[in-house]
Amino acid sequence: MNNFLKKLKKIMPAYIEPKFFNDKELLSWNQEQGKKYSESIIQKNKATKIQRILGRSGIRELYKNCSFENYKINHEGHKTVLCAARRYAENFKNNISSFIFSGRPGTGKNHLASAIGNYLILRGNNILIITVADLMSTLKSTFNQSSSKITEEKLLYNFSTVDLLIIDEIGMQTESRYEKMIINQIIDRRSSSQKPTGILSNLNHKKLNSLLGERVLDRMSLGNSLWLTFEWESYRKNVQINQR
Repeated sequence: MNNFLKKLKKIMPAYIEPKFFNDKELLSWNQEQGKKYSESIIQKNKATKIQRILGRSGIRELYKNCSFENYKINHEGHKTVLCAARRYAENFKNNISSFIFSGRPGTGKNHLASAIGNYLILRGNNILIITVADLMSTLKSTFNQSSSKITEEKLLYNFSTVDLLIIDEIGMQTESRYEKMIINQIIDRRSSSQKPTGILSNLNHKKLNSLLGERVLDRMSLGNSLWLTFEWESYRKNVQINQR
């Protein structure tokens, strides 16, 4: 090793400051470089894993970059729902509290729901955001036993066991009796397993209660559950979501 260092010193330009002067320093330098390389690989693998999880989370492309930091505040109402949603995410661990975001389309419900999802995903939680239409379509695909790779019961189990399930677009269409029963069953299973559920809807409390029933809303109110009303004009008119 000493001979190697001597040869290296001879051919090294005078203006270059060596990073090591003896065997011990060379070994230490190699170890440090190896550590840095390992850390970079870990970070790349972590980033890849996160992107893979995001792809399965149901968070749509438009909302994958949504965070609490890029939620634009134009008035006190925005500030109120932002602080409440952030607090919900930060206190999520070991919490059975659910949430309901109600209000007209474009008022920021999806942004904050996705911000909660993205925040929790980065901390190792399993999150699924799904519309009522997609939920029912996925369930109905299990009816054909010859082509389906998963049973209805297994699918219901999966919906019932993720760390946070967010059901979007409740009330956007007239849910059938079967759809109401499925939503009721999923929320019932999740509350029994102490798993929180999120609901996004354009309906107020009275109409949502009429649609889903008092039992569902009672299940949704366990613990310090959150009901936020987005009662302002379209949020999308004033927000440019970073697509980078």
